[in-house]
Amino acid sequence: MPAPAKVKISRALGIALTPKAARIMERRSFTPGQHGLARKKSPSTYKMQLMEKQRLKAMYNLPEGQLRHYYQRATQSHESTGTALLAFLEMRADAAIYRMGFARTIYAARQYIAHRHFAINGTRIQTPSHALKVGDVISVIEKSKNHPQMVESLTHSGSVVVPEYYEINKVKMEGRLIAKPLRDQMPVKLVEQHIVEYYSR
Repeated sequence: MPAPAKVKISRALGIALTPKAARIMERRSFTPGQHGLARKKSPSTYKMQLMEKQRLKAMYNLPEGQLRHYYQRATQSHESTGTALLAFLEMRADAAIYRMGFARTIYAARQYIAHRHFAINGTRIQTPSHALKVGDVISVIEKSKNHPQMVESLTHSGSVVVPEYYEINKVKMEGRLIAKPLRDQMPVKLVEQHIVEYYSR
């Protein structure tokens, strides 16, 4: 997805999907289009549910079918469906790489995995949806440790708050999932109950 499209989607959904989108949204927080500033009427319940679902899809860069699959798995969990859904997404390999600061966007994290720059417990991976288990170590493979974009991302990740369920060793360029994510630890600003309601209609 080209950068301008990501900025437009970010403004439409009210979430910054890239650093560039965040900078632009600081100046232009209203939705894109000729009448962006005028769109003030309260949305319907369905529109709110749909918007939150679309935000979640965009945050994790997921197709509809994959998000629905995670929702179905979450309904079979013993915990809150919304919390379980978010936890499944947070424990994906691409989300882990992004949260740990190896990548500046979820899109970059996915690309790094596709190019086989990462390993889990010493085994190289090529699937962004690879699910981490508690105790798993995700690391940059040795010959990729000088990858300029990853080095730059880690160098400038001082302002990135790594969630409590991950620990990271920047020197070794590796991180570990130390616990299953709790809802108040996940840096996901949306109302997941709206998503549950959308899918359970």
